[in-house]
Amino acid sequence: MAITEAHIRTTLTAYLDEHPAEKPALAPALDLLDTRADLTSRKEFRGHATAGAVLADPVGRILHIHHLALDKWLLPGGHLEPADDALLEAALRELTEETGIPADAVTTVSHRPVHIDVHPIPANEAKGEAAHQHIDFRFLFRTTTDVGQLQTEEVTDASWRVLDALSDERLRRRVADALR
Repeated sequence: MAITEAHIRTTLTAYLDEHPAEKPALAPALDLLDTRADLTSRKEFRGHATAGAVLADPVGRILHIHHLALDKWLLPGGHLEPADDALLEAALRELTEETGIPADAVTTVSHRPVHIDVHPIPANEAKGEAAHQHIDFRFLFRTTTDVGQLQTEEVTDASWRVLDALSDERLRRRVADALR
């Protein structure tokens, strides 16, 4: 069964119950849900949900990937697929697809997102996509396994980086707390 609007709303609401100060930053996502936008569709250019993975190794380094289309170092993650049952499952699927790390070599730290981020994505004429926003539900995982075969259609490199390399202070602080 595909991810539903109810699942996205429940996940977002539970997250905001835990982190109420983030409600202003996540207001665009709530507004889209209130207007019945299909946040599971990548064709919803006002904004749509994506699932991201924050993967820590045994010494607390965080895996970053070099994204081909955006030419940036990012955390693994991407768009939801119809076969995804939950946002957490989508984050794990994206992680394994992009990095080649098998799902059975990854441990989920929490079933709740460690962070939800709303950020702009530039237009992509090659894909016929207008500029839009991603509402990225980020989940924290651990592994003792190194990167496998990268998904070269989307990823050009991978690198384990110190926690301080995470540019978002709130995410960095939450990951540090969870890994203690």
